Amino acid sequence: MSVAPHRSVLLEESVQALAVNPNGIYVDGTFGRGGHARAILARLGSAGRLIAIDRDPDAVAAARALAVLDPRLTVVASPFGALSAALRDAGVTGRVQGILLDLGVSSPQLDTPGRGFSFMADGPLDMRMDPGTGESAAAWLARADAQAIAAVLYEFGEERFGGRIARAVVAARADSPLRTTRALADLVARVVPTREPGKHPATRTFQALRIQVNDELGELRRALAAVCDLLDGAGRLVVISFHSLEDRIVKRFMRDEAHGPRFPKGLPVTAAQSCGRLRLVGKARQAGAAEVAANPRSRSAVLRVAERLP
Repeated sequence: MSVAPHRSVLLEESVQALAVNPNGIYVDGTFGRGGHARAILARLGSAGRLIAIDRDPDAVAAARALAVLDPRLTVVASPFGALSAALRDAGVTGRVQGILLDLGVSSPQLDTPGRGFSFMADGPLDMRMDPGTGESAAAWLARADAQAIAAVLYEFGEERFGGRIARAVVAARADSPLRTTRALADLVARVVPTREPGKHPATRTFQALRIQVNDELGELRRALAAVCDLLDGAGRLVVISFHSLEDRIVKRFMRDEAHGPRFPKGLPVTAAQSCGRLRLVGKARQAGAAEVAANPRSRSAVLRVAERLP
């Protein structure tokens, strides 16, 4: 099966939002196949620097191949949730002028059956961003009880038939373990009684399991908790989210950091103590009609931008 070329979503909008200083230090926390990274490098001068982070071995290999050609690029093999440690090791804490996080999965991950991210072709039920680390989706489904499976489907997939799917998984594995994407997709299709227009019935289940296996929301929270200490004054955070769970976390983080600490009424505090660490830059943006037509995977993308206050 051929793999479709990866198209970076909201490419121009996100890189413009970084307001790249040619001599600045920037971080692409989710390198993928380097679309955003190349666009940032094109705007950097000879003294500029880009640190690319990814935990997917294929993405890391692609980044290192690019770094051979461009010494301004430093590659770190790591989950982006470990952003603080990665930038501390690079010696740039508090000096970064822009951090870009493009969340979700890349086209090569979705379109490679062996990675197990998609129900569109049969493959091993894996779903790990780093196949050498942690527990696969198949292994987790083989040991989790029905209550735990249902909770993950409800919380991470917003799947209202999570309990029904969970019970079916537990019943099916008593006869034979669920090892392939097709086996799981077929099971979900059999037990879900209604269909969402334009969606495969297993869409929410696959999303939920991917988030669970990779601790995606935990990685996002850890990264966001670090950014204010990593950014220089006026440094920018740019985040592209692909579903409401991610976007809700990003929106609340930016809003809370812009508002500042909330103190009890009557407590004497200075203006500096009550000031937020970020300011919101513009409104949330989504892909335009032309981009969605060219790349349907961009239709759910939301871009949010915030700037570090001195």
